Amino acid sequence: MALDTLQQGEPGYWFALVSAWLFAWLFAERLSSAISADKVREVAGVLIPVVFGLTIVVAWEAITRGGNVPKVLLPSPSGIWTSLIDNIPKIAADFQQTFLKAVLAGYVLGCGAGFLVAIAIDRSPFLKRGLLPLGNFISALPLIGIAPIMVMWFGFDWPSKAAVVVIMTFFPMLVNTVAGLNVAGHMERDLMRTYASGYWSTLFKLRLPAAAPFIFNALKINSTLALIGAIVAEFFGTPIVGMGFRISSEIGKLNVEMVWAEIAVAALAGSVFYWVVALIERAVTFWHPSVRGGRA
Repeated sequence: MALDTLQQGEPGYWFALVSAWLFAWLFAERLSSAISADKVREVAGVLIPVVFGLTIVVAWEAITRGGNVPKVLLPSPSGIWTSLIDNIPKIAADFQQTFLKAVLAGYVLGCGAGFLVAIAIDRSPFLKRGLLPLGNFISALPLIGIAPIMVMWFGFDWPSKAAVVVIMTFFPMLVNTVAGLNVAGHMERDLMRTYASGYWSTLFKLRLPAAAPFIFNALKINSTLALIGAIVAEFFGTPIVGMGFRISSEIGKLNVEMVWAEIAVAALAGSVFYWVVALIERAVTFWHPSVRGGRA
């Protein structure tokens, strides 16, 4: 790194840091202006967050080194990277336990249950009056109160964390799906009735396509909630594996670099999960004005 050629703590060190930051900022500004003026392709838009993220990492590295920040307070990105590489087997096992088992299972079950209950509520006014308030009550339950109970019910392994994820993802899917099913106007429904369409035909041909943006909105929200719920749930009891367990145990040993390595992997996994759902949304709802406007 170019900043390494300067003595840490000297004025030139900080001048080089500020200069590099301003150069990256100017580059991002010019690139953003070029994109808005249709001077570059859409793929160039990816460069802006990449450049901005790299400048943050460089500034982080320079500040922690130049300011001699203790590792316990804030480790450097290079130290976090070294800890990640040195502990790949542990981190891989934690990722499998937390994300591939608890998060994905709870996400599918919670979103699926919320979707099916929303269809039932839409079909029955009685269920709408009874289940929506109950769902609101469940969503208001504190996570730190639910997690120990789920551990008592389902044991210390990943099923108890998946149960917490189900509870966290159920209500956002329920509310968004119910709201989306009401988007289709009376004129469109009357038109379907003139073609002798029943409830299920109208649901699949009109109302569910209209509700698709709302459903995918819930899926994107839940992609981050699921990971948060599983990690926090592991603080209250788990086998000696899992991202939440590792964060809790390593912070007790003041091994902060390992903690940040787990956080980085969790953030990357959550971002990729969100990105995959967003790509599926663009493929499914390509006809929606918001998607067509985003591609223009």
